[in-house]
Amino acid sequence: MGHPLSRRAVLKLGAYATAAARVLTPGISLAQAVVTATRGIVARDVQLTVGGTMIPAYEARPETGGPHPIVVLLSGFEGNHEHYKDVVRRFAHAGFYAISPELYHREGGMQGKTFQEMGRISGGVTRAQYLGDIRAALAFARGQPWARADRVGVTGFCAGGALALHFTAETPEVTAVAPWYGSVKRMYRDAPGVDAFSLVDRLKAPVLGLYGEADSFIPADDVRRFEAALKTRGVSAEFVLYPGAPHAFFSDHSPQAYRREAAEDAWQRCVAFFTKHLKA
Repeated sequence: MGHPLSRRAVLKLGAYATAAARVLTPGISLAQAVVTATRGIVARDVQLTVGGTMIPAYEARPETGGPHPIVVLLSGFEGNHEHYKDVVRRFAHAGFYAISPELYHREGGMQGKTFQEMGRISGGVTRAQYLGDIRAALAFARGQPWARADRVGVTGFCAGGALALHFTAETPEVTAVAPWYGSVKRMYRDAPGVDAFSLVDRLKAPVLGLYGEADSFIPADDVRRFEAALKTRGVSAEFVLYPGAPHAFFSDHSPQAYRREAAEDAWQRCVAFFTKHLKA
């Protein structure tokens, strides 16, 4: 049984929602969003079974060749909307089999919710539920004939970036992990005291962190300290802090947050990182 959110936790979630609201204003036209074509890839919606519950996911892979390394992509707290599905397709064009589960299906999804509602909903989901759903997505992917089951990358954005670190710490099968502006201090209501710092001794896979130096939610000093903690333990870790880049700087559907130069450089680094560790 989950524990009720403490007043402190509620305040932290409120601060998170406020920070997100500054960079992801509702009602913005998606006209500037990148739209990746499906020519040359196979992209589709799929269903995952988790403890008798069906949850949706989106996957994409190259149309030919294979087997392809797996990349599990974890969305931000706004759920698996079109931006994240587009990023799944981008990974497919880069030669990976990518899959992204909808982590908020049981809660009715995030479509039409305010940022405050999203913060409350995402904060109410337990760490165990999150990790179980991600584990189901990985198991599904590893069972596909076009997947290279021994090469697994995990990446995530915002709330998904934090989850990427937690999942990797609990999953020896993960080959490499690339969190994008995921809080290294994020904790969950069923696991008080368990943040990324507490997991450094269990993180063995190479880590590429992609963060904005001007992120109003994640202090740059926290990122630097986390990178140092990993390196002290012999983990291959590189954390890039982009000067002037805010939270969610990769979100090309959000003109307030998107920083093209940082986003393009970070994407190139991410693809190169997974190519190095997953395609060898």
